[in-house]
Amino acid sequence: MRSGRATTRGALQQATGLSRATVGQRLDRLFRAGWLREGAGGQVGSPLGGRPSITLEFDDAHAVVLAADLDTRHARAAVLSLGGEILAEHGGALVVEDGPEPVLAELGRWFAELLTKAGRPAAEVCGIGVAVPGPVDSDSGRVVQPPIMPGWDGYDITGRLARAFADHTDARTQVPVLVDNDADAMAYGEQRTGHPDCSAFVLIKVSTGIGAGVVVDGAVYRGIDGGAGDIGHIRVPEGAQALCRCGSYGCLAAVASGGAVARRLAEAGVPAASGADVRDLLASGHPQAAALAREAGRSVGEVLATVVTLLNPGVLMVAGDLAGTPFLTGVRELLYQRALPRSTAHLEVVTSRLGERAGLVGAGALVVEHLYAPERAEERLRALGV
Repeated sequence: MRSGRATTRGALQQATGLSRATVGQRLDRLFRAGWLREGAGGQVGSPLGGRPSITLEFDDAHAVVLAADLDTRHARAAVLSLGGEILAEHGGALVVEDGPEPVLAELGRWFAELLTKAGRPAAEVCGIGVAVPGPVDSDSGRVVQPPIMPGWDGYDITGRLARAFADHTDARTQVPVLVDNDADAMAYGEQRTGHPDCSAFVLIKVSTGIGAGVVVDGAVYRGIDGGAGDIGHIRVPEGAQALCRCGSYGCLAAVASGGAVARRLAEAGVPAASGADVRDLLASGHPQAAALAREAGRSVGEVLATVVTLLNPGVLMVAGDLAGTPFLTGVRELLYQRALPRSTAHLEVVTSRLGERAGLVGAGALVVEHLYAPERAEERLRALGV
């Protein structure tokens, strides 16, 4: 019903093969839980004949989701409806290098303030989604050897954030917390909202570091332990002498990330310390920043030629601090030069549609998909006593 494939009792019988009585029993449980409502469209003709059927739909107002998107020096948080609408939002300075304790405690405070702003009680929060700039083991929700998140390796983010949320609200039960990589969350949010029919979607985020998110057949591809998409640590020849924050030499991120461009600008006497500073310089039309961003785009484009040849995506989206015209021009130059023509014949190279909200929307959507998946939904309905 959430997908819109079946929105009447008769259509549900056809789609599931269940009897009318069984469908009725299950719908009664969903109505008692407050998960369903009668649709605004009124009645439609029944596919099984007979009198018109009342349309039914998922009630995306019966609960809310909290989401946070952490960058290296900045974060955003929001309250979202189950349909992905942002009801209240806040962004501010939050430095991941300060460690998980102060960062997660501050997020708990932000969440409480946002719920007040949105006019929603803590009891209506069904889950929290957090996007972080590092590889995540999706089974445990723990960050695994993150190059730019010192002190976070193996830390219990889910438990600590649930406690921080409870500390600042009147929440009486522990809220489930899902942690995911930021590029994965962004890719999922962008694919769901802007390219739902694309069966192979790739997003590359170029900010302080470089990462990629891949969505295949509507699901995030994470690899066996969350390491898929970490293209910032592919070795490139021009970076042989460049030391990466991961401790190795020659990584793509060491020569083409926002942090790398900022370092080169600083060496030339231009004040810049992060990808965000480079973004601001690009927005002001700074010629040296534009030249270095285009050069960085060429380095990234060469690596993306392999990615595109391997995955053959329909959409390649460039996002993050460097996702402007100079960088995108550099990407296109090398991508189309190095990739097989067949791999790029039906490829769209685009920039972000959701902008800074992509991670929030994606993290929220991942929580909803997790909580309302068939096996999880049944477990939650039993817990509600319906």
